[in-house]
Amino acid sequence: MRRRVAITGAAGRIGGILASRLAADYELILLDRVPATDRDVALVDLAWLMELRQAVAGADVLVHLAATSDVLAPWEEVLESNVVGAYHAFEAARMAGIRKIVFASSNHVVGGYERDGAPGIYQGGDQPALDEDVSPRPDSLYGVSKVFGEALGRYYADVHDVNVVCLRIGTVLADDDPTHAPVDGGPSWMPGPWDVRIRSTWLSHRDCAALFARAIEADVRFATVYGVSDVPGRFWDLEGAERLLGYRPADRWPGT
Repeated sequence: MRRRVAITGAAGRIGGILASRLAADYELILLDRVPATDRDVALVDLAWLMELRQAVAGADVLVHLAATSDVLAPWEEVLESNVVGAYHAFEAARMAGIRKIVFASSNHVVGGYERDGAPGIYQGGDQPALDEDVSPRPDSLYGVSKVFGEALGRYYADVHDVNVVCLRIGTVLADDDPTHAPVDGGPSWMPGPWDVRIRSTWLSHRDCAALFARAIEADVRFATVYGVSDVPGRFWDLEGAERLLGYRPADRWPGT
């Protein structure tokens, strides 16, 4: 029998990638508080713990994507969606007897290093890549909330015997074509030129799905790893993802 995987935030960009690319290997339970236009999603709000617990019942694995993804989101929104919501997701999984959680963390957990090093950090060089052992340096309240989620995962692994993998995900683009990134401008939070940063942080749709699949299958009690494709100027260390999950990016930056 195929494993049953519940995915919160399934109406979002990464949710759509996983819904289409993992459906052949897993029985998916797609959950979100808003409907999707191109896939069947059961409506459930993270604010309601018992409703969420019922929605994930029978799943073998929970992939928790649901969160506000706005790096500049105000505290009230971050608190509701990313802090309380994360706790409800982990607790609903525990109550439902789910023994594996894959948590969508973020590179913004260590965004302070990038902010201080930009734009030179995007050029590669002799500086060591950031690994999972560096101290968190969140660049925003959004990043702070993802630090909380990782700590929550450590707690559930140690205290509740739940296997947890936290993925510090790179930049996933809507059209999956990194060469479409504009040369000028970019999000206001970004410490360097948008097109230059993309060359260091791009995660393709295929690699994104593979990363989550490897996390679903990995036999580890707790792990925090980075997820990015084979890009020039990468400043995150993929050694942990390869050693602990067996993840190796399949897609390279165009022309390299």
